[in-house]
Amino acid sequence: MIKLIGIPFDGNSSHLRGPALAPPKIRLMDIDGSANRFCEHGLEIVEGENYMDLGDMTFANTNPEMVYKQIKETVQNALSTTDNLICFGGDHSISFPVIEAHTESYKNLNVLHLDAHADLYENFENNPFSHASPFARLMEKGALNSLTQVGIRTLNTHQTEQAKKYNVKLIEMKDFNLDFIKNLEGPLYISLDLDVLDPAFAPGISHHEPGGMSTRELISLIQQIQVPVIGADIVELNPNRDLNNMTAMVAYKLFKEIASKMIP
Repeated sequence: MIKLIGIPFDGNSSHLRGPALAPPKIRLMDIDGSANRFCEHGLEIVEGENYMDLGDMTFANTNPEMVYKQIKETVQNALSTTDNLICFGGDHSISFPVIEAHTESYKNLNVLHLDAHADLYENFENNPFSHASPFARLMEKGALNSLTQVGIRTLNTHQTEQAKKYNVKLIEMKDFNLDFIKNLEGPLYISLDLDVLDPAFAPGISHHEPGGMSTRELISLIQQIQVPVIGADIVELNPNRDLNNMTAMVAYKLFKEIASKMIP
């Protein structure tokens, strides 16, 4: 059975706070009444039947290194009794400890990173745990078999160099198509930053970056994945900027579509 954990932490955000409020907002969409629990392939995603909600983590100490260690330990413990875990962030910094914990269970882990930003900064604001750096930390450790980044549209010189250094497979938004899907390898972990979507489809994010995917394009991408998906995170929803829970509902729909890929 899939496990769900909320990680309401945004202390490593570089621009705005707010993603710490996201996990309860996404869950609220499950009982909101304006949508049902079915994914588009006809499978109903129901707590207690095909996923178990472990609730939200709490953080007594918000020191970035202590938070990193606490998240990693929590995920390690969850993975000791299940193969499939979905995490609701929080900012994208949570992906470093979450994915690192998965690499201890999956020695040849492949990551599909969907985002407007590459998050490959070697040093951003002198915070090694910044939400701008989780994939730099993972690649430095040689933790992944492969990293495929899709939807990127903010590359600067440094991050371009980092992508080349670590042999990242980049599908920038200006070149976007779905051909890359046939080259994905399993086991696959999906790290979904909601700002991969154009702000027109997801206004409730901290970093509005025009020119992104439509919700339909993103759903189609997920549905066409053919390799085993063993884990995922959905991050960077900022309820403080959302309109009528519109982005929260998008996040909930994407949760159902991703969960359906993880259920036998």
